[in-house]
Parts: sequence; structure tokens; C-alpha cells
Amino acid sequence: MKTLLLLVTLTLAAGLVSSQKYPEKYDQLDLEQILSNKRLTKTYIKCILELGRCSPEAKELKGHISEALGNGCARCTNNQREGARRVIAHLIKHEPDAWKQLVEKYDPERVYTSKYDKELRSLG
Repeated sequence: MKTLLLLVTLTLAAGLVSSQKYPEKYDQLDLEQILSNKRLTKTYIKCILELGRCSPEAKELKGHISEALGNGCARCTNNQREGARRVIAHLIKHEPDAWKQLVEKYDPERVYTSKYDKELRSLG
């Protein structure tokens, strides 16, 4: 799901809501370092699922997830979109249980998942 990908990227890359794009203050996070560290990845996932404590980046993401899902991440920067794609691809391939939980929480009706099904399959 493209939008769920974007929500995960926002965890890593989003800032406070602005009138145009999401702030770029987290765009320079090293996503590969986070995704290659299972402990860090799990910490972000638990935060997003509201099962654990949140870093400042993850806390901000939770505030943007619904909006990003609803508008196709229209306010995301190019870096945030690309980061979201990388994160979702990682989750689909390496964290399928977490991916399923995220979809259940943020897209229980499968509105976005079905809309972006073909693209999501190509990511994993």
C-alpha cells in the first residue's frame, strides 16, 4: 500500500504539519541504518502500532498517518516518498507480520491496500 509506505516514511522523515509539504527536518535520517537494525525497526513499529514508546520522529509520524493515507501523501516531499517506498518494501519482505498489523490498524477496510495492490506486490 503506497500510502502506508508513506506513513512509515513519515515515521522516519516527517516533521510538524505545515501549510504545504511536511517539514524536511527528518529527511536526512539514515533509513538503511534503522532498517538493518532489528531492534530499532521493532521500536518504530511498536510506536506506530501504539504498543510502545516513541522517538520524536515516530511520534510525529503517528500524527500524520491518517492524513497521508487519506490524501495519497500529497504533502510528502520526494525524499519522504522514496523513503516510504524503501521502508514498505523492507516491511513486506522482512517484517510481514508487522506489515499485516500496520495494514490492520491503518487500513482495516483495505481501501488503500487494494488501490495500490499491484505496486505493493512489486515492492516486496
